[in-house]
Amino acid sequence: MENKIDINSQETAVLIAIIRDKSEEDQVHEYLDELEFLAETAGAQTMKRFTQRLARPNSRTFIGSGKLEEIVEYIKINEIDTAIFDDELSPSQLRNLEKEMDCKVLDRTNLILDIFAQRATTAYAKTQVELAQYEYLLPRLTGMWTHLERQRGGIGMRGPGEREIETDRRIIRDRISRLKDQLKKIDRQMASQRSNRGSLVRVALVGYTNVGKSTIMNLLSKSDVFAENKLFATLDTTVRKVVFDNLPFLLSDTVGFIRKLPHQLVESFKSTLDEVREADLLLHVVDISHPAFEDQINVVKQTLTEIGAGEKPVFLIFNKIDNYSFIQKEEDDLTPATKENLSLEDLKKSWIAKANTPCIFISAKERKNIDKLRRDLYGMVSEIHCGRYPFNNFLY
Repeated sequence: MENKIDINSQETAVLIAIIRDKSEEDQVHEYLDELEFLAETAGAQTMKRFTQRLARPNSRTFIGSGKLEEIVEYIKINEIDTAIFDDELSPSQLRNLEKEMDCKVLDRTNLILDIFAQRATTAYAKTQVELAQYEYLLPRLTGMWTHLERQRGGIGMRGPGEREIETDRRIIRDRISRLKDQLKKIDRQMASQRSNRGSLVRVALVGYTNVGKSTIMNLLSKSDVFAENKLFATLDTTVRKVVFDNLPFLLSDTVGFIRKLPHQLVESFKSTLDEVREADLLLHVVDISHPAFEDQINVVKQTLTEIGAGEKPVFLIFNKIDNYSFIQKEEDDLTPATKENLSLEDLKKSWIAKANTPCIFISAKERKNIDKLRRDLYGMVSEIHCGRYPFNNFLY
């Protein structure tokens, strides 16, 4: 029987990361901001962050002994439930840290897997997440026995981690094999469904998690796809038929990408991302109000390349212009302007000038520039359609 979180209580957590060199300090704090958002999405309240400058992680405990003592003392005094590390821990590091800290220890991968376990609603998504969880669990079985003995619930403890003695290696390998067979059957069914859609132009929304893809999907398709200001609000791919001025096409909303996305999830969700691989056009949605939006663009491009969709035509949609803010430079400030000093208009000009792909700036929430988005999208879909059906263009 699975453990359940008491909805009236909230787990407390500390976040831990190492800074490998001086230049990446700001980046580490950005990663911790994201890790805190992940923890919040999973249902935990972050009480404190810990960072340590190290050339490389400690092979035994990831962090140094002095920093470990400091964290252990804080955990004991404040009765912290969970310690969350921003990098993936080795099985031995996980075991050693649990012994030292005497609390639940999670790494970024386990936290993301837990969120996916919460968010999965269909049998297909649940199967994909369960497969990823077992593949993560298999090399960590020795450490997981302590979890089973303590019978803790909550974040990181959903799914296969609670199935008692079933976590024997042989049984898990058999389960992984059966889950892969299940996914192959579902993949064949979904491939058949895609082939039955005819030769309509296919458009897929892609982007970093929580950039507003589902909100844009609702605006363009006039549907009611679940949208929420949390990471990974959408796991299952949603496909809708959209018609602009008698021109039909298929629009799909897909799972969001993220930095350090667990490779287990990339592998198990590759079939879900077939909608992306088979799309004729990708709508890459970007949260322009995020300070690290350029890094997020690169993460998405890298992930698209990994799944074999790196060469697809792309339409960049810069969303959330209503949240964009910048620091106005003083007149006597002679230091070089940075990205933080660019007004929205300056940023638009710079991106329009340097982007190799068409782009547009909108606010899905405030419905700003949505009509132009529809017109531009109509033009792109029409062009693809005309190329596919050169003798049938009079209809459009």
